[in-house]
Amino acid sequence: MIHALNMVWNPSEGIDLGFFMLRFYSLSWVLAFGLGWYVMKPIFIRENESVESLDKLFVYTLVATMLGARLGHVIFYQSELFHQDPLSILLPISTKPTLHFTGFAGLASHGAAIGIIITMFYIQRRVIKRSFLWILDRIVIPVSLGAIFIRLGNFFNSEIVGTETSSAFGIKFLRDKYSANDAMQITQIGDKNEAYNTIATNPQFAEYLAAVTPKHPAQLYEAICYVFVFAILMFLYWKTEARNKAGYLFGLFLILLWSIRFVVEFVKESQGGFEQYPVFNALSTGQWLSIPFIFIGFYFVWKAKEVKED
Repeated sequence: MIHALNMVWNPSEGIDLGFFMLRFYSLSWVLAFGLGWYVMKPIFIRENESVESLDKLFVYTLVATMLGARLGHVIFYQSELFHQDPLSILLPISTKPTLHFTGFAGLASHGAAIGIIITMFYIQRRVIKRSFLWILDRIVIPVSLGAIFIRLGNFFNSEIVGTETSSAFGIKFLRDKYSANDAMQITQIGDKNEAYNTIATNPQFAEYLAAVTPKHPAQLYEAICYVFVFAILMFLYWKTEARNKAGYLFGLFLILLWSIRFVVEFVKESQGGFEQYPVFNALSTGQWLSIPFIFIGFYFVWKAKEVKED
């Protein structure tokens, strides 16, 4: 009875515009940065900062996020690319087994966070003449909003899925179970989307659909929790004096977001990385990487009680 509640997840890749496929994952990034800009605009107006400086901030943040996320993934999860396929590190291609287009696959949120923090040093010196913590306390608000849409993008891509479950919350990720080549080979249909739809709806392939085990929608768990992180930060900035405590909002963001990540990792499939080594296999790579952020967050929250900005 419980299994009957498990939804089969087989979304289209995006919106077909005829001349161009607007992929949902790409759209999630557009929404993340577009809405983030609108969230930050009234904050900058309140703080007497120009919209021009906001535009520069978001351009640099976009580059830092993409570059940091990609390098973070390679360093923490797929370091073999440095000697096996170096061109694929920063280009949307792979040369293994042959040259082919992949898109910018493999992005790590821990790397994105590091990239953003480093870039804020440059922003503080060249664009916004405020303290480093002033910038961090405010940039984490749109970042927490963006995290929601990035995880929704992962959900549409059927990636970063959870572990198998027999609960009603489980979802059958069809595109996680079968690769595009698998689906086309099973159905003998040349179009991958049509092949997936055939497995999902044609009784002739019921056995293949039945073989798709329900898994936790870990991406949705994170996205839902990040809604609360964003709401808390917005409330504290607009309705309290927390914004005047240098480092407080930044520290709280680190505690909340990475604690959520740490907990959700318990129901998330392994993404690989250094957890494969016996000394680190007690936790996942994502959990090990989250711990320093959480402790740093507690430090800034504690210090914010003593350090205030005008």
